[in-house]
Amino acid sequence: MSVVKINVLTVPAEQRETLEKRFASRAGAVESSDGFEWFELLRPVEGTEDYLVYTRWRDEESFQAWMEGPMKSAHQGGGDRPKPAASGSSVWSFEVVQQAAPKNA
Repeated sequence: MSVVKINVLTVPAEQRETLEKRFASRAGAVESSDGFEWFELLRPVEGTEDYLVYTRWRDEESFQAWMEGPMKSAHQGGGDRPKPAASGSSVWSFEVVQQAAPKNA
């Protein structure tokens, strides 16, 4: 089954718009990667400053290939690179053991 990677980004309130615009400007960057299945950027509603970047992959190898290729290239840059919008980051990893879709879909 699939693997899920959730990148937890601590984003101060004054940087939220910046973070969301940066993700919007990169729309399509991950979708063409081999093994990619799903992406969601989740904005916190209350109780935390943490955004969740949810991605689902066919397998761990597909995720690692993306990390070492397209993602690594996208995060490398020269001295004119903008300041990060997040002040902290960690990645949670999960295997999908059950899933369901709406019955009326």
